[in-house]
Amino acid sequence: MKVMIAVTHLLGTGHLSRALTLGRAFAAEGDEVTLISGGMPVPQLDSSGLSLLQLPPLRSDGTDFTRLLEADGALADDGYRNRRIQMQRDALRAANPDVLITELFPFGRRNLSDEFLVLLETAQDLPRKPVVLCSIRDILAPPSKPAKATRADEIIAAHYAAVLVHSDPRATTLERSWPVSDMLRDRLRYTGYVAPPAPGPHPDRAGSGEVLVSAGGGDVGTPLFRAAVEAAALVPDLNWRLLIGGRDALRRIADLRPANCPGNLILEPARPDFRQMLTHAAVSVSMCGYNTALDLLQAGPPAVLVPFDAGNEVEQGLRAQSLTDLPGFNVLPSSQLDGPALARAVQSARATGSRDRPQLRFDGAAQSVAIARQLAEARP
Repeated sequence: MKVMIAVTHLLGTGHLSRALTLGRAFAAEGDEVTLISGGMPVPQLDSSGLSLLQLPPLRSDGTDFTRLLEADGALADDGYRNRRIQMQRDALRAANPDVLITELFPFGRRNLSDEFLVLLETAQDLPRKPVVLCSIRDILAPPSKPAKATRADEIIAAHYAAVLVHSDPRATTLERSWPVSDMLRDRLRYTGYVAPPAPGPHPDRAGSGEVLVSAGGGDVGTPLFRAAVEAAALVPDLNWRLLIGGRDALRRIADLRPANCPGNLILEPARPDFRQMLTHAAVSVSMCGYNTALDLLQAGPPAVLVPFDAGNEVEQGLRAQSLTDLPGFNVLPSSQLDGPALARAVQSARATGSRDRPQLRFDGAAQSVAIARQLAEARP
């Protein structure tokens, strides 16, 4: 079976990471997978087994998702965006896939509607139409206007066979963040969470007994890291390890490192063995993106969540609140974030100790493959 996945991440790397996990699951079953990535290149992410087509990249202007920038910071003009559209159209025609998956669209990426709609219309004109699926996480950014939900419904009804919701409904259903119409409900397929296998112990027990502070692989998280630097000086009996991501991690580390750096503070670039380190951590401090939440659920350390909410973002806050129904999760709103508040939250989380791992489904990638294959085989 031939599969094409289209994804554009604009700020963090979670959307691309999840799409790659999905693509590797198809490839593991012997499928031929092309992943079209429209965000900034993230070479540290695992694309093994896939054909990766990198479009001329776009990124948001910070948290302003209405302004899309080229890699050098210039505003992306029509010519630049038209090249992206043509590359995707050509790739789709050449691949002629059995399955086409759009990540997030039409529930998000509305500022890229022109290129996604061209992709969908091109799929309709192929000699044999692919099964078209949408891939979404557990929590979406709620529509700011009813018209946005209505438009998403129209696109789903016209083009999509199903919507893959990468969640376990025992924990979170789509209704928590999105108005679900009768039409949409009929197309929802809950897959379980899309996660790599649960991390095992770190061979060197790296991270053991430490406060691990992370903010994903993107450029966000500076306020969290600054508060952690201050908090480390207030909790000297714990080692604090800050894992800094982003394109210029070394510069960010230099900016964050205090002149008189305490001995219990370590600052280093984000590490590929982070998930294994979590299994030994005294406390995890992080934001609450989809992939981070799954890492915490699988690894089991007590956690302080500081949901990202800049630019009126509410997705992470909704996810964090849903996790507080489980033991060992503590939420510190970003409006209250400073060194003393973080120090208190870490001490409180530390007192709870590690928690049992919940009996939720984390095989969402494999389930997505099974659903896609069933639908593809049933095509006329």
